[in-house]
Amino acid sequence: MAPIDSSELYGDEHVRRYLETDGEDGHDWRKGTSILLLFTTGRKSGEERIRPLIYRRSGDDYLVVASDGGAPGHPGWYHNLQADPGVEIQVMGDRFKAHARTAGAEERPAMWAEMVEQWPDYDRYQRKTDRELPVVVLERAG
Repeated sequence: MAPIDSSELYGDEHVRRYLETDGEDGHDWRKGTSILLLFTTGRKSGEERIRPLIYRRSGDDYLVVASDGGAPGHPGWYHNLQADPGVEIQVMGDRFKAHARTAGAEERPAMWAEMVEQWPDYDRYQRKTDRELPVVVLERAG
């Protein structure tokens, strides 16, 4: 399969290409960002859900933002990990178990700044909504 312009990938097609190529297509995305795949368990369906998300490394952890583009409510994947914080993530070809938690009040400002540096549109998303956009910390299990 020939590599494609990953900046055009989104949603299910992004997930499909990422999985098929171990991130060769899909890890490097728009404006210099990097994408991981987050695997959660649907809180109602019990089925596996996969979401491509912009991430940034923070020490040994991975940070993502539950922005949903500044929608009024949290995205479904965030509700799923609140119900079951045991998740899996895939970065390129490395898929592993992780524990998801929302950044606490003391650590969030620095983590938020890191994520805005990674994707400046997060500030615009935050202005669009009354909810605080959660920064999620994904900690490798074991």
